[in-house]
Amino acid sequence: MAGVIMKFFITSMLMWMAPVAILYAFNHDLIPGITKLSPHSLTLLSGFVAVISVNIVIAFYIYMAIKEPSDKHEPDPAFLAEAEASVSQSAGKAGDSSQSLKKEE
Repeated sequence: MAGVIMKFFITSMLMWMAPVAILYAFNHDLIPGITKLSPHSLTLLSGFVAVISVNIVIAFYIYMAIKEPSDKHEPDPAFLAEAEASVSQSAGKAGDSSQSLKKEE
Protein backbone atom coordinates (compact mmCIF):
# COMPACT_ATOMS: atom_id res chain seq x y z
CA MET A 1 0.00 0.00 0.00
CA ALA A 2 2.86 2.36 0.79
CA GLY A 3 4.30 1.79 -2.68
CA VAL A 4 1.05 2.86 -4.34
CA ILE A 5 0.86 6.00 -2.22
CA MET A 6 4.50 6.81 -3.00
CA LYS A 7 3.92 6.41 -6.76
CA PHE A 8 0.84 8.62 -6.53
CA PHE A 9 2.73 11.25 -4.54
CA ILE A 10 5.65 11.30 -6.99
CA THR A 11 3.44 11.59 -10.06
CA SER A 12 1.34 14.27 -8.37
CA MET A 13 4.48 16.29 -7.66
CA LEU A 14 5.66 15.81 -11.26
CA MET A 15 2.27 16.97 -12.55
CA TRP A 16 2.78 20.17 -10.59
CA MET A 17 6.52 20.73 -11.06
CA ALA A 18 6.95 19.87 -14.77
CA PRO A 19 4.62 22.56 -16.16
CA VAL A 20 5.94 25.19 -13.75
CA ALA A 21 9.54 24.37 -14.72
CA ILE A 22 8.67 24.51 -18.41
CA LEU A 23 6.91 27.84 -18.09
CA TYR A 24 9.82 29.21 -16.05
CA ALA A 25 12.34 28.02 -18.64
CA PHE A 26 10.40 29.60 -21.49
CA ASN A 27 9.80 32.90 -19.70
CA HIS A 28 13.38 33.31 -18.47
CA ASP A 29 15.06 32.46 -21.81
CA LEU A 30 16.69 29.27 -20.53
CA ILE A 31 15.95 27.44 -23.80
CA PRO A 32 18.25 28.42 -26.72
CA GLY A 33 16.56 30.03 -29.72
CA ILE A 34 13.40 31.05 -27.87
CA THR A 35 14.35 34.74 -27.82
CA LYS A 36 13.58 34.95 -31.56
CA LEU A 37 9.89 34.23 -30.98
CA SER A 38 7.28 36.91 -30.45
CA PRO A 39 5.77 37.16 -26.94
CA HIS A 40 2.45 35.81 -28.23
CA SER A 41 4.12 32.77 -29.82
CA LEU A 42 6.24 32.24 -26.74
CA THR A 43 3.15 32.16 -24.51
CA LEU A 44 1.33 29.72 -26.79
CA LEU A 45 4.32 27.41 -27.21
CA SER A 46 5.12 27.31 -23.49
CA GLY A 47 1.48 26.60 -22.65
CA PHE A 48 1.22 23.76 -25.16
CA VAL A 49 4.48 22.19 -23.98
CA ALA A 50 3.36 22.46 -20.33
CA VAL A 51 0.05 20.75 -21.11
CA ILE A 52 1.82 18.01 -23.06
CA SER A 53 4.18 17.44 -20.12
CA VAL A 54 1.22 16.86 -17.79
CA ASN A 55 -0.27 14.37 -20.26
CA ILE A 56 3.06 12.53 -20.42
CA VAL A 57 3.14 12.26 -16.63
CA ILE A 58 -0.45 10.93 -16.60
CA ALA A 59 0.41 8.38 -19.30
CA PHE A 60 3.46 7.30 -17.31
CA TYR A 61 1.33 6.82 -14.19
CA ILE A 62 -1.21 4.75 -16.13
CA TYR A 63 1.61 2.64 -17.59
CA MET A 64 3.00 1.99 -14.08
CA ALA A 65 -0.47 1.03 -12.84
CA ILE A 66 -1.02 -1.40 -15.72
CA LYS A 67 2.38 -3.04 -15.25
CA GLU A 68 1.81 -3.55 -11.52
CA PRO A 69 1.05 -7.22 -10.77
CA SER A 70 -2.63 -7.72 -9.97
CA ASP A 71 -2.08 -10.77 -7.76
CA LYS A 72 0.03 -8.65 -5.42
CA HIS A 73 -2.99 -6.93 -3.88
CA GLU A 74 -5.56 -8.81 -1.83
CA PRO A 75 -8.84 -7.12 -0.87
CA ASP A 76 -9.62 -6.57 2.80
CA PRO A 77 -11.88 -9.43 4.02
CA ALA A 78 -13.84 -7.11 6.33
CA PHE A 79 -14.53 -4.73 3.46
CA LEU A 80 -15.63 -7.60 1.20
CA ALA A 81 -18.02 -8.95 3.85
CA GLU A 82 -19.52 -5.49 4.40
CA ALA A 83 -19.89 -4.92 0.65
CA GLU A 84 -21.59 -8.29 0.11
CA ALA A 85 -23.99 -7.60 2.99
CA SER A 86 -24.79 -4.19 1.55
CA VAL A 87 -25.45 -5.61 -1.92
CA SER A 88 -27.68 -8.40 -0.60
CA GLN A 89 -29.58 -5.93 1.58
CA SER A 90 -30.18 -3.52 -1.30
CA ALA A 91 -31.16 -6.43 -3.57
CA GLY A 92 -33.72 -7.51 -0.96
CA LYS A 93 -35.17 -3.99 -0.80
CA ALA A 94 -35.39 -3.85 -4.58
CA GLY A 95 -37.25 -7.15 -4.62
CA ASP A 96 -39.69 -5.90 -1.96
CA SER A 97 -40.44 -2.72 -3.90
CA SER A 98 -41.05 -4.64 -7.13
CA GLN A 99 -43.42 -6.99 -5.31
CA SER A 100 -45.36 -4.04 -3.88
CA LEU A 101 -45.70 -2.59 -7.37
CA LYS A 102 -47.11 -5.90 -8.61
CA LYS A 103 -49.63 -5.92 -5.76
CA GLU A 104 -50.84 -2.43 -6.69
CA GLU A 105 -51.60 -3.59 -10.25
